[in-house]
Amino acid sequence: MAELEKTGLEIDRGGDDWDLIIESNRPIFFIDFKSLWHYRDLLFLLVKRDITSFYKQTILGPLWFFLQPLITTLTFTVIFGNLAALSTDGLPQPLFYMTGIIAWNYFNDCLVGTGNVFRNNAGIFGKVYFPRLVMPLALVFSNLVKFGVQLLLLVILLLVYAFGFNFTAPIGLQLLLIPFFIFLMALLGLAGGMIVSSMTTKYRDLSFLVGFGMSLFMYATPVIYPMSTAPEKYRWILELNPLASIIEGFRWAILGTGEFTFSGIAYTVMVAFVLFVVGLLAFNKVEKNFIDTV
Repeated sequence: MAELEKTGLEIDRGGDDWDLIIESNRPIFFIDFKSLWHYRDLLFLLVKRDITSFYKQTILGPLWFFLQPLITTLTFTVIFGNLAALSTDGLPQPLFYMTGIIAWNYFNDCLVGTGNVFRNNAGIFGKVYFPRLVMPLALVFSNLVKFGVQLLLLVILLLVYAFGFNFTAPIGLQLLLIPFFIFLMALLGLAGGMIVSSMTTKYRDLSFLVGFGMSLFMYATPVIYPMSTAPEKYRWILELNPLASIIEGFRWAILGTGEFTFSGIAYTVMVAFVLFVVGLLAFNKVEKNFIDTV
């Protein structure tokens, strides 16, 4: 009972029919870090569940973590690099595309996974109490493991080009910015996913629109082309995309080529923070009664 009181729940001991009546009395803009830390074991188990269920009952198992970016990189190299002859700013095409692909995949997986969190976990939410924010955070961390595996694949590809094709990526202090770019990807994906998940509790067809929209949104992000090749009159439109600065900066930190500006990153940080606040407000509001609509 003491633990329930610590989690911000109001316990009413009155009434003849019930021993306990548990009601949420948390403000709409609130993150209970103490409860999240208290349920850290659950967070770990959910991360482990997401990772193992990804390749459960598959023939190739964990190899899919490597195959997906490899196949996508090969496809982009043939179609966009050779047939369409899009510029890669002088970088080897496989390295250019793989860097953008793994960054995009992490953001996309965080947003889409969090966007379906209420619908996919309604059975769990309806049976037991725990901080609902644990579930989106578990998706962010499980996708981070997948991202780490794919980043290792990129490092291996860099070594192949270093020893086999005499291409050496510059190594410097810019590598220290990689965790910062990863954090921004996760924050944007989590924020966008919380907004989407709050809306899909009533409008389920929105989830289909998000899946289709993300496929189009990739082409408004410098994944298959560098920002330097964008026509000047349309460049401002691309710069409105907060993910553009992240992917360009991520590519610059690893490969030494790309556009990294403090103004662009400052804009991205501001947008990510605003979206996170909006997403948290919506998530906290919907989590109180979503079980009646999903």
